[in-house]
Amino acid sequence: MAYYKKVEKGWRAQVERLGVRASQTFPTKAQAEAWALAEEAAILAGKRGQFPARTLREAVRRYQVEVTDKKVTKKPKVARADNLRFEAWLREFPQLADKVLHQISGDDLAAWRDARLKVVSQSSVLREAQQFRPVWSLAIRQWKWAGASPWKDITLPPKGHARRNKTLWQQIRQIVRSGGYRTGRPPALPQTEAMWAYLVALHTSMRSAEILRMSRSTVDLKRRIYHLTRHKTDDDVGDRIVPLTRRVVKLLRVLEAAAAAAGRDAYFTVTDESRDVNFRKVRDRLMIEGLTFHDSRAAALTWLSKRYDVMTLAKISGHKNIQELYNTYYRETEEEIAARL
Repeated sequence: MAYYKKVEKGWRAQVERLGVRASQTFPTKAQAEAWALAEEAAILAGKRGQFPARTLREAVRRYQVEVTDKKVTKKPKVARADNLRFEAWLREFPQLADKVLHQISGDDLAAWRDARLKVVSQSSVLREAQQFRPVWSLAIRQWKWAGASPWKDITLPPKGHARRNKTLWQQIRQIVRSGGYRTGRPPALPQTEAMWAYLVALHTSMRSAEILRMSRSTVDLKRRIYHLTRHKTDDDVGDRIVPLTRRVVKLLRVLEAAAAAAGRDAYFTVTDESRDVNFRKVRDRLMIEGLTFHDSRAAALTWLSKRYDVMTLAKISGHKNIQELYNTYYRETEEEIAARL
């Protein structure tokens, strides 16, 4: 049975058949009626063990409209990240995307899993699978596009261990000097700016994008604080006020003076992409393996942990999960701990 109701944005159609309910809003009543007829037919077909020839691509598009896009208001970053992963999935695996949903087997998904494991980590594959699986759950339970989920037929990789790479001061000196950093001399080239950003990261534990947004209007050097309005968890916690150490304030005074002399507000002129490219160039030129810019966050928190308690560290880094702070970002070795005992 189908019901129609006039609403602010058009017409809302609601279908109730064989214990299954579904509803959707359309600009016109004709569109609502057409959708309701197709939906009733799909429900009846599903009950008989027959499923519509809807592809995975169609299922993902519908899931984006009904689920992902509704996250935009409360969690825009999550919605954007989910949509980017969906788009990449459909773009990089077109043969799978254009296959009829109820004909996709565990072998098809296993082939996707194995292909992804060649280019990304186990944790990334597991994260993507956890996002994609609900598409089948909704298609089976509500849309009646399939009868069983093929995900139960494959084994997903276990969650990978956190990085344990140790950043050495010898490596840091090599990188910043090779990249053009000179004490007290403001950066004049994108590569030098990347080195300054790296040093700020090592003293603050901030992420690259957070550092590159530093400016004369958001940093108060007298009070030693940085008012950070945009960051990874701003959807949940809002603005962050980042306390700054005296060492990083010395670095920031040079950047503040350079920005004032240039008549600009921002401390840095490089983009995050440019910073990444320049950092990698210097690192690879020195043949330093296994080191990433983001390792500076763990290095900073490990060094700061020798002076501050865990709650203070969480305040500095913006961590909500103390367990993540300990398991992922605290990288002091057992030998170093033993030497201090």
